[in-house]
Amino acid sequence: MNFNEIAENIKAQADKVSPLGGTFKLVLDDDIIFIDGTGEKNIVSFDDKEADTVITTSQQALADMISGELNPMMATMTGKVKIKGDMGLAMKIQSLL
Repeated sequence: MNFNEIAENIKAQADKVSPLGGTFKLVLDDDIIFIDGTGEKNIVSFDDKEADTVITTSQQALADMISGELNPMMATMTGKVKIKGDMGLAMKIQSLL
């Protein structure tokens, strides 16, 4: 799964779920996906803005989490995913995967 496929998957899911109540920045290798869930709906962009929660991982690890091959909790515990900021919000991002 390449970056464009990941981004399209997240955009599609963001439209289906209620606003997440915060801002997220996914740093995937050299690419960024910014999710603003503070309004009436979740807005996905590729802006490098400050966020309540920053999740850093590789595109491959995220693709593995989306496909179910990698457990998000295990990925965090083994260092494949790094989370900075509001951990409560970080748990909500699973609804987009």
